[in-house]
Amino acid sequence: MSQETTLLHCYNRGCGKKFDPNDNKEGDCIHHPGHPVFHDAYKGWSCCNKKCTDFTEFLNIKGCTKSCHSNIKPPEPEKPAVDKSKTNEVIEVTAQDIYIEKQLKLERPPFETPQVTLKPNISPALLEQIKGLTSSVSENVPQTKVQIGQSCKNNSCKVTYNGPASDNEVCNHHPGFPIFHEGLKYWSCCQKKTTDFSTFLEQPGCSQGTHRWISENTGKKVKCRMDWHQTGTFIVISVYAKKYQPDQSTVKLNPIRLTLDLFFIEENSRYNLDLELRGVVDVTQSSVNMLPTKVEIKLKKAEPGSWPKLNFPRASEAEAEENQQNDENISAQVQAVDLSDL
Repeated sequence: MSQETTLLHCYNRGCGKKFDPNDNKEGDCIHHPGHPVFHDAYKGWSCCNKKCTDFTEFLNIKGCTKSCHSNIKPPEPEKPAVDKSKTNEVIEVTAQDIYIEKQLKLERPPFETPQVTLKPNISPALLEQIKGLTSSVSENVPQTKVQIGQSCKNNSCKVTYNGPASDNEVCNHHPGFPIFHEGLKYWSCCQKKTTDFSTFLEQPGCSQGTHRWISENTGKKVKCRMDWHQTGTFIVISVYAKKYQPDQSTVKLNPIRLTLDLFFIEENSRYNLDLELRGVVDVTQSSVNMLPTKVEIKLKKAEPGSWPKLNFPRASEAEAEENQQNDENISAQVQAVDLSDL
């Protein structure tokens, strides 16, 4: 009666299989002869150039070398020697050292600092992808006629349409957009801040102009997947989207705020992103690539280091909509500001 063979565990890195010691041929084991390397959010192996940011993906990186299976654990990388003679050494911290450390902590500019529109690098493949695209929404639908009693769509204007004479009236409104930040509510155009939502709704307009009876924001909102990773000096944000119009899409940036607006002509829809960044970035050295499958935003950190998270949480869009159920005039503008916790 034959004795059952005991399978041994292969300790070669990246293999992890069990093998029959009596049937162990050259080429049966595919593994990494080097050691794992973790640096600047990247994970890889010292023996090959395969790198990634996701740990699960790192574990699944296929070995780069073939050999026989081995039941002997490979030696661990040598750790740098510690000089025990300096164990009790006293390290003096001078006032100059403290001053330099404080200087490295950059002050955060105001959230409402004017943003710069980044000029994107547009892929020729994206232009080919959208070539000839037209809106699936019928362009022959007649414009809606203004009805008596219809309210002005400009922010904070309470006037309703009473006939042609209403077109000659002065419209007092806010030309900017609403901002909800750290409990404060205000308009980007006049910066009169309050914590009470009702007071915010009743703020009189800061500009004068003509009434707007028909809303221009007819496009629906869409959702896109957003991901990010970082190195010691850069934050890289990827928003995955296809068939968007680069000439009608914008990426705006100030040192602590990023906004993205993508337009999809086929569905007459938009995607909006509005983030308060955890760290401070250098606007002049940041860039945007518009590709066929995504928008890639590369932000240069103003000071090197690791961010614990990409952005600070902000009030949810659902809360904003619930607070403004009785105010139709600014609903379209508030919905255009993505307040979601991304």
